[in-house]
Amino acid sequence: MVPPAALAVHMCIGQVYAFSTFNIPLAGEFGVDKSTFSWAYSIGLIMLGLSAAVFGKWVERSGPRKTMLASAACFCGGLALAGLFVKMKLLWPMLLAYGFIGGIGLGLGYIAPVSTLVKWFPDRPGMATGMAIMGFGSGAMIGGPLSVMLMKHFAPSETMMIMALIYVCFMIFGAIIVRVPAEGWKPAGWEAGPKAASAVQVSVDVAWKTPQFWLLWVVLCMNVSAGIGILGRASDMLQDMFHLTGEEGAAIGGGFVGLISLFNMGGRFLWSSASDLTGRKTVYCIYFILGAILYSLLPMAQEAQSRLVFVLIACVIISMYGGGFATIPAYLKDTFGTYQVGAIHGRLITAWSAAAVIGPLLINKLSDAAKAAGVPKDQAYNGTLRLMCLLLAVGLVANLLMKPVAEKYHLKLYAEDKK
Repeated sequence: MVPPAALAVHMCIGQVYAFSTFNIPLAGEFGVDKSTFSWAYSIGLIMLGLSAAVFGKWVERSGPRKTMLASAACFCGGLALAGLFVKMKLLWPMLLAYGFIGGIGLGLGYIAPVSTLVKWFPDRPGMATGMAIMGFGSGAMIGGPLSVMLMKHFAPSETMMIMALIYVCFMIFGAIIVRVPAEGWKPAGWEAGPKAASAVQVSVDVAWKTPQFWLLWVVLCMNVSAGIGILGRASDMLQDMFHLTGEEGAAIGGGFVGLISLFNMGGRFLWSSASDLTGRKTVYCIYFILGAILYSLLPMAQEAQSRLVFVLIACVIISMYGGGFATIPAYLKDTFGTYQVGAIHGRLITAWSAAAVIGPLLINKLSDAAKAAGVPKDQAYNGTLRLMCLLLAVGLVANLLMKPVAEKYHLKLYAEDKK
């Protein structure tokens, strides 16, 4: 019942990916440009990383149930409060309610099930965390249509409040059914090898002082920066590179966004599950090497005017972007053990906050600068795509430098320290 508990929380907080469905209705409510409301999304993702880092140790001490309840209170409370401020026509309080308060709920809810899942599934931690984090990726597939459907009958402010009520019910359900395994529990018939990395136990305050932590920080940051750049401009890239305009362009662009969302979600489960067989270091090498090859092929697909090839390449790239998110908790477990792995994960996903700035900034600024310099629209992204290959090369080097944590960092008296 632990994976369903994790999914109940992650599929709700994944609504952040669908917040853009409110942009146009809110622009009408406040009389401002729709881009203003991207601040709610950006603040939310920044707070996700920061709150996960700050509260990680509290999450480990308090356990998943209390953390999921706190996540429900913050995320759903922030969403409901945002709806109230919309009704009162208070713009910045609305953005901060969703982004800041809701963002704290995002961080708590994102890391809450991680250490619990890897303790229940020591034999297949990649598969276990992949199931939960797949739920986060699929949140937009629920939140987007739900908000659009509700806004046909209710005002945006009322829609936010109704969604908050629906989500809090599911998140409380997840908190009720989650369980922590007994100390020393393991699946029947399974034995960790004598050289198993999971035998290593490193505390969070020590882990982030090790070179392995910062190498993995770079690994995640580079993988996410490259992927999020395409994810944020997917529709624009397709339309510009293949001269799609009007209603046809909008329809094809929208379908493309939906398709890569499916690959983002599926990649989180499939790639992370594959890492249980190949090992984490190997699967990240695949992400970086195959990813760089595919990025370099995108301009060729554009030159050949093959939309199908372009779409297929982009979908595989996005699947590895999602897979990178889902594989990193298992990589941390292999490197630092299960003791305080949730707190370590919380500090590591500050790399996500950094990547949420780096990726979009690079692709937006460089492509816009190329267009302003007179480069044709269909070629304006070529320089950016080459830069993404460079980011992946940096991630590959960091991944190849990974080695076991030195013994001096190990927690010598694990049981006593835990007491």
